[in-house]
Amino acid sequence: MTRLVIEGLRKRFGAVQALKSLDLDITEGELISLLGPSGCGKTTTLRCVAGFEFPDEGTIRFDGQDITKLPPEKRDLGMVFQNYALFPHMTVEQNLAFGLEMRRVDRESARQRIDQALKMVQLGAMQHRYPRQLSGGQQQRVALARALVIEPRVLLLDEPLANLDASLREEMRFFIRDLQKRVGITTLYVTHDQSEAMVMSDRVVVMFDGEVAQFGAPEEIYARPCSRRVAQFIGRTCFIAGRVDHRIDGTLLQVATPMGAIVSAGDPSLAAGDATLLAVRPEAIELLSARVAGSAESPAVYRCRVDRTYFLGGTVDHALSCEGGIALTAQTPPGRSIAAGHDACLRIDPQQVWALRDQAAA
Repeated sequence: MTRLVIEGLRKRFGAVQALKSLDLDITEGELISLLGPSGCGKTTTLRCVAGFEFPDEGTIRFDGQDITKLPPEKRDLGMVFQNYALFPHMTVEQNLAFGLEMRRVDRESARQRIDQALKMVQLGAMQHRYPRQLSGGQQQRVALARALVIEPRVLLLDEPLANLDASLREEMRFFIRDLQKRVGITTLYVTHDQSEAMVMSDRVVVMFDGEVAQFGAPEEIYARPCSRRVAQFIGRTCFIAGRVDHRIDGTLLQVATPMGAIVSAGDPSLAAGDATLLAVRPEAIELLSARVAGSAESPAVYRCRVDRTYFLGGTVDHALSCEGGIALTAQTPPGRSIAAGHDACLRIDPQQVWALRDQAAA
């Protein structure tokens, strides 16, 4: 397993600054996703690691070895492309053998490695088929096997599931994740799909405009976004503007908002008087009928009105109008939905709210 370290990476294409002093430290055996909108620099980062682009500044190291200026074939990498890039005139077995032949692996060792790789991706019975005789998911597995059979130090995947239909894409997420864990290979994965990044990654790099906005575990990025932009990009988020009244303890704040006082977790640097944005996910809002809420003992209940409902199968979204002109979205199971036009109330667990510093009001 290999530690991948990127330091001060900069890359410009004409007038466009694609990467702005990017720093990443990826430990051995981690699967790290580069996640962000189109043009954020994630594919440029991957191509610099692969050797398809050379950075203007900065270094890329594998276990301390500087590989920044090495050509791709000298980096000992496995790469899986969005379009699979299989040789159409070669069988599955021949596609896997190609990289081994280039590395002058002897025939007996190559045979053993090909058999092992095909067994890993559950395609042992299809070794004599051509790519045109395989489904999209099977072609994807061949591409994975071809990348792994050479036993690379690092595996790179460039949006490998983008061409698959929704159900197959979900199946392949778990397949790739399980395979990566079994092999234990350090992996860099590029995607614009948030669900993919959340499901598959040990840690996620959220990128905007050639820079790292946040780097952390999926749970951390989802529940504790570092900025409004990250919170908006990852999943769905409601925002409530307010001002910090005081700290209740080391982790909780009381925030004055147009809806009333709300207790939340938040940025440790926030202090009394600071402007803040409370970020809350729709599934974290508990929606109650006005009758049930009237009998509740908890003081942290806020009145609202259900404007619209949207049935989504396993859940129902409720568009809410709250006091002070605040608009929120609450998500409930179908059996606990409240019809549009009805008054209601809501509760929010303080640990499910995250107070951000409001840069616009600073």
